[in-house]
Amino acid sequence: MTALLRWTIRVHKWLALAVGIQIILWVTGGVVMSVIPIERVRGEHNIAPAIDRPLALDGLMPLDAAIRAADIGEGIRSVTLETWLDRPVYSLVRLDGGHDLIDARSGERLTPLDRDTAQAVALRDYAGRADIGPVEYFETPTWEYRRAGPAWRISFSDGEGTRLYVDPQTGLVSARRNDAWRFYDFFWMLHIMDYKARENFNNPLVITAAALALVTVLAGLVLLVLRLQRLVRMELARRRAAV
Repeated sequence: MTALLRWTIRVHKWLALAVGIQIILWVTGGVVMSVIPIERVRGEHNIAPAIDRPLALDGLMPLDAAIRAADIGEGIRSVTLETWLDRPVYSLVRLDGGHDLIDARSGERLTPLDRDTAQAVALRDYAGRADIGPVEYFETPTWEYRRAGPAWRISFSDGEGTRLYVDPQTGLVSARRNDAWRFYDFFWMLHIMDYKARENFNNPLVITAAALALVTVLAGLVLLVLRLQRLVRMELARRRAAV
């Protein structure tokens, strides 16, 4: 046995032991992510179809008067007039990235949303007929929300573990979660090897594991070539001996 063959066998064997489990997890995660439709993971099958409603322009307050009435202050980047929960509202984006909603008729500041309003937003978004379960407010993101800022979490008793997160400042559903998403997310975590944030696909751990897996495969290919060469030499020797 040549020195190259011996070292190739050692490299292949020990690296395979080191990264073999992760390779199995990569393959398993790939199967899971291929089998489960991404639309179900995102909860798109439970999104109520959007209904276009004409914007009611009667009785609107001038924008500057509405801002003064709501006591928003200065530092506004942009303003959009839109329909929200069947009422015309001014949707404001501040220079610091914050959002506010103002009733365009009364000048009432609608944000941050209270419990009942957040629940109404979730019911408007949800296409099913399931009962509402717990309604919870979080000042800091939960492990499955992963977005900056607080949120209302509205759970539905639909057998799918559906949870809708409503941003109290924008008045919109900012995340949709369900059991399929949690199952998918678990294997996604194992796949990218980011066990905390579950978002960084370029973390040092997965890069190192991928590099070692590549070396393992290359060592296996070299080993295959060396063994084939050895078999060819043995076959040629056998034929010469037979002659």
